[in-house]
Amino acid sequence: MEDLVRTVVREDIRALNAYPVPSAERMIKLDAMENPYALSTALRARLSSTLGELALNRYPSPSASQLKHQLGALMGLNDTPAMVLGNGSDELIQMLALAVAKPGAVILGVEPSFVMFRLIAQLAQVTFVGVPLDPDFSLNGPALLEAIARHRPALTFLAYPNNPTGNCFDAQTVEAVIQASPGLVVVDEAYYPFTTYSFKDRLGHYPNLLLMRTLSKLGLAGVRLGWLCGPVEILAEIDKVRLPYNISVLDQAAAVVMLEHRAELQTQVEAIVQERMLLAASLKALAPVTVFPSAANFLLFRVPRAGQVFDGLRHHGILIKNLSQAHPLLYDCLRVTVGTPDENLAFLDGLSRVLDIQ
Repeated sequence: MEDLVRTVVREDIRALNAYPVPSAERMIKLDAMENPYALSTALRARLSSTLGELALNRYPSPSASQLKHQLGALMGLNDTPAMVLGNGSDELIQMLALAVAKPGAVILGVEPSFVMFRLIAQLAQVTFVGVPLDPDFSLNGPALLEAIARHRPALTFLAYPNNPTGNCFDAQTVEAVIQASPGLVVVDEAYYPFTTYSFKDRLGHYPNLLLMRTLSKLGLAGVRLGWLCGPVEILAEIDKVRLPYNISVLDQAAAVVMLEHRAELQTQVEAIVQERMLLAASLKALAPVTVFPSAANFLLFRVPRAGQVFDGLRHHGILIKNLSQAHPLLYDCLRVTVGTPDENLAFLDGLSRVLDIQ
């Protein structure tokens, strides 16, 4: 069997590790930036009724025009922008990487940032160049512009706010990157619900700017839906890489219902932002903890012996994300999703207990 695997599977694929998803059974799950709030009884009933009427024997609408109209309304745009839908942001990143994967092509990003930018570039056999952020996790503008001039990337990814650091990059520096780039620049706004900062008003001002969003952080992580906006001519080419019927009947219908009731989701977002402020203040009050500013639904913090703290929290039934080995700039860093008030109190209590033991 090992000989067969070596014969048929690419060497670079064999060298990779599968994306790890730890079990959260019987734990408070604060590791994946999910919305912690359940839907109201009324909305669950409406959703159940709608999904029960679907023709599951038919393929889904390839145009998804009703869903695209709702997404345009969610963005606060008067006209529905040109867009391509993906099975979450991950599939859109894959489409983009495959579309530009010519021999010698380069995909550029900053690090630390969303790990799928680098991983999917590797899977598409495209060279990935990661430019380190400054120690405070801001963009190193001169280094970025130098890398663009040297590598002439076909595609550049910038997460805004950034994951896992939580901060929004300086907008002028991002615009300088867009202007200097010979290829496409994708601004990934996965965490748009939790911040007022956005590049949506710049769509159409730059011929190479694409905006990527997802419903996952808004509260629909189980409905795998992302969308990419930008110039029609570019999206028409990206759409050729999209597999037909990639957004299921169930996902399309669920998203439409949820977006018709987005006021409920917005109320949850406001609660998360409020809890983020309270959680950050509580973490700052713990002497050995350094908390970094966040415009997302999570907080990155540094604590001595982060690996031990992570293990101690697991022992107390609390799962967060250990990033201390992910990048040199993230040494001794952990990331916690903002949960419900009770979940946040349980996390703070567990963290205090672990720190006392240290």
